[in-house]
Parts: sequence; C-alpha cells; structure tokens
Amino acid sequence: MSTVRIAPEIHLVMDTESGTVAQEREDIIQYSLAPVYEKLDKLDLIADDLINSLAPSKPLLNTWPGREHMSYTAGFYTNAWYGIVVGFFFFAMVALYIYLRIAMGGA
Repeated sequence: MSTVRIAPEIHLVMDTESGTVAQEREDIIQYSLAPVYEKLDKLDLIADDLINSLAPSKPLLNTWPGREHMSYTAGFYTNAWYGIVVGFFFFAMVALYIYLRIAMGGA
C-alpha cells in the first residue's frame, strides 16, 4: 500500500490503491503488505503441490514437464514386482511342502 503526498504543507495524502484522500496523521502507521502477500502466494503454491502429490495425474512443482503420470507408472510396476515376488514365495512354499510330503513317504 503506497501513499502519495498531494499537499505536504497541509498534510494531505492519497492512497494509490483505493484513491481516497485523507489527512496525514502522526498517530497512524501504515505498513505495506506486499511482502506478506508474496510469501502467502509461495505458500499457496506449496500447499497446492502437497495436494497434487496425492493424485498421480497432477503435475508437481519441481518436476520436468510431461511427467504427470510417472508416479502412477512407478506404482504400477512396483506393485506388480511385489506381487510377483510374493507369488513366487508362496509357490515355493507349496512346492516345498509337496516335495517334503513325497520325500517322507506320504501320499
């Protein structure tokens, strides 16, 4: 928020954002909130990025363009790999059980 001194001899100032003219007073302090708004905009981008990280089809803040579906693809292949490993483990346990039953003379 910036002010322009219209008539310094009679202490008139104008607020450039709203266009109001008022008397300049010593007991009123005005602060510019522009730096606060810049930091809030940056926090808003970070909050949107946090929400976008939950959806595999949304772009993230610090990634290359065109990588929107990479987390979906990586999750698919990771889960497929874990499924194959767990499936082979159970298959090996069943095969071991069958082999031990046959080796011990069971039917």
